[in-house]
Amino acid sequence: MTATSAPSRRIPVGVLGATGAVGQTFIRLLADHPWFEVAAVAASERSAGKRYRDAAHWLSGEMPARVADLMVTACDPASVDTQIVFSALDSDAAQEVEAAFARAGKLVLSNARNYRMDADVPLLIPEVNPDHLGLLPIQRAARKWSGAIVTNSNCSTMVIALALAPLHEAFGVEQLFVTTLQALSGAGYPGVPSLDILGNIIPFIGGGEEEKIESEPLKILGVFEHGAVTPARMRVSAQVNRVAVEHGHTACMSVKLATAATPDAAMQALRSWKGAIAALGLPSAPAEPVMVTMERDRPQPRRDVNAGGGMSVVVGRVRTDPILDLRLVAMGHNTIRGAAGASILNAELMFARGLIAV
Repeated sequence: MTATSAPSRRIPVGVLGATGAVGQTFIRLLADHPWFEVAAVAASERSAGKRYRDAAHWLSGEMPARVADLMVTACDPASVDTQIVFSALDSDAAQEVEAAFARAGKLVLSNARNYRMDADVPLLIPEVNPDHLGLLPIQRAARKWSGAIVTNSNCSTMVIALALAPLHEAFGVEQLFVTTLQALSGAGYPGVPSLDILGNIIPFIGGGEEEKIESEPLKILGVFEHGAVTPARMRVSAQVNRVAVEHGHTACMSVKLATAATPDAAMQALRSWKGAIAALGLPSAPAEPVMVTMERDRPQPRRDVNAGGGMSVVVGRVRTDPILDLRLVAMGHNTIRGAAGASILNAELMFARGLIAV
């Protein structure tokens, strides 16, 4: 593989759910993107017809000036005049809206959970399973639409799957016990009431959070062959907690391997792994998708959440496990690597593969 040439002009894209927390992260990350530019913003009916600056309660930094004056439209394919749309819609709206865009010939890069586990929809992490894009012709034929839906994973799954991928490739992963400590920004805005979370831990997150963590890594780490993804043969047990951290989901993992490995061998596998797209030169791809820290009290969200521009997962405390084989701690930025940044990287890979026309 060789580095990808940039498009001759920036490709116009739309953002669905543009006024929400994840939608705003899309807007920020795309503001100076060398390949894409935001040409359309769409949101609920109460926001449609307003300037973006008036419709969005902007949460961080300066609103990009060019986007501020865009008129917010309804989440309707007829109103969004771009072939590529990034979806930050919540699951209640995503099911029908994303399908409508795909039927209308649009390419939907979705952050919602609705289609992730459908057999013909890629659940994509470019460094891990770029070949799963081979599902797109199958999806289009089965659903009789000219567009497509490509999903990124749950935000905690992203951290877990990136940490597991080098180990699974080198040694095989058979069992995983994982406990997550998930940041408040994962609940959107305004999120969790302050009197529920201050000085507290909430050992429950709705929306099937534990079930997503137990199922999505199997598809992501599965093998694409004969037109389908065969899930990885591993068993996952997950427990989730909401904690008083702004950004950064942490996963404490114990892993059983198919082939025994020492902590040193595991760390070497993690350090040396660059993923499947390292040579493509994609703008959002970090040089090190997985970073290993040797400090005994890391990773920490406060110190490590912006590693690799928020696109790297930081792994530390790799040790022998007294019950299984290894234990380790992984942490990543939930709204960048775990949400908007992941969708943008998916689109970059699709352009590099010739799946997005200029």
